[in-house]
Amino acid sequence: MEDEIQAANGCSTTTLKTSDHLRHVESMSTLPSGAGPISRLNAVILGESLASEEDHLVFPSEAFSMQAHVPSPQKYLEMYTRSIEDPAGFWSEMASGFFWKERWGPQVYAENLDIRKGKINIEWFKGGITNLCYNCLDRIIESGDGDKIAIFWEGNEPGFDGTLTYKQLLARVCQLANWLKDVGVRKGDAVVIYLPMLMELPISMLACSRIGAVHSVVFAGFSAESLAQRIMDCKPKVVITCNAVRRGSKIIYLKDIVDAALAESARNGNPLDVCLTYENESAMKRESTKWQEGRDIWWQDVVPKHPTTCAVEWVDAEDPLFLLYTSGSTGKPKGVLHTTGGYMVYTATTFKYAFDYKPSDVYWCTADCGWITGHSYVTYGPLLNGATVVVFEGAPNYPDAGRCWDIVDKFKVSIFYTAPTLVRSLMREGDQARNTINCCPYVTRYSRKSLRVLGSVGEPINPSAWRWYFNVVGESRCPISDTWWQTETGGFMACF
Repeated sequence: MEDEIQAANGCSTTTLKTSDHLRHVESMSTLPSGAGPISRLNAVILGESLASEEDHLVFPSEAFSMQAHVPSPQKYLEMYTRSIEDPAGFWSEMASGFFWKERWGPQVYAENLDIRKGKINIEWFKGGITNLCYNCLDRIIESGDGDKIAIFWEGNEPGFDGTLTYKQLLARVCQLANWLKDVGVRKGDAVVIYLPMLMELPISMLACSRIGAVHSVVFAGFSAESLAQRIMDCKPKVVITCNAVRRGSKIIYLKDIVDAALAESARNGNPLDVCLTYENESAMKRESTKWQEGRDIWWQDVVPKHPTTCAVEWVDAEDPLFLLYTSGSTGKPKGVLHTTGGYMVYTATTFKYAFDYKPSDVYWCTADCGWITGHSYVTYGPLLNGATVVVFEGAPNYPDAGRCWDIVDKFKVSIFYTAPTLVRSLMREGDQARNTINCCPYVTRYSRKSLRVLGSVGEPINPSAWRWYFNVVGESRCPISDTWWQTETGGFMACF
């Protein structure tokens, strides 16, 4: 079915013929490159003025567009059209930038989305042999970036921090991977991870992927009952946790929650023999931690003793990578299983283009790895691109509502990705009624000059919060990449 779209550009009118699935991007291609007079619409150019309630569009400046991966609507239309009309060719080209021990077969993808024709099934790059951890770490090191910072870690308390280069991160990942193998974890086995935002969380995820184990990260804030449900469903060989964590001024005793969950699981016929516990000294000393001899093991006592190299378990692109459960708000939690190859290519590609990522960027996503955002856009997507990421243990309003911007200045964050909920929470600390730069001292007492791109994820962002984010946080010079997706898709489905 074809429609006619009219786009006004000053006094001229252009009519496009367009097919259904390209309607939205074809209409974009008629918009002007700058914010000139637009019939019935008001617009501003990035960096030239603040957005007001009357402004409907924000156009990139010429300087921003010239350096962007996708410099124009026409370029986006070209890429999008090819991805629709030739998905096998488009995604094969994207996949060629990664390491494959063996290339996939002639059929790049196969799918059945019609239940009347049999079981729902989607496969990408089947027959291709690779490893996600290798592509996140070894490949980056071999390219010459081994000494680049992979992770800036910021603790709950200001001034309590740490860093890992790509070489150091690989060494830590290999030590944990070797320990997991020593306790009997093999390819296809499940490992439940119940950790706060310590560096040990992405380390644990990468260690599992290195040896072909299936990790299931559970948000370290879920109840013992919720954790037990997930343990009983996936039947892991190991649970990885820490004794406690501080979030703001509050201490959460994670090991107690794990103990209760493991007791519940055992009562239901699913005992677990190994619980690896990281001692988070800033929250709780090991002497105060409840302990079950024979089951519980201190991370610091065993993992650092293992070698810093570990052989890679090569897996098929369709072998499982991780299992992430939905929240269970509508009943029993449902595990969503993502496989390796398609997820790797898609998260890396969407990260690069949605945020216009450059090697010089420092990237911070405020999400927890207990959610899909933390999997795709804290850990895997950024590291697959060789990015420097910020991992933050604490609360964004502790010790005050300026903490985010303190961290931005400290690590020179250039891409900041967060949720509308947080934007609205921080917005309430200033004058909501005025979108002026100097109305919010918790923001404006920090420079934020390093910021280049802002991002939004989660529920739709309301106009007033968008304008505050754009005008105050980004000083009208940072575009906002507003993303939509879900656990099931694994990566961005729409960006605005």
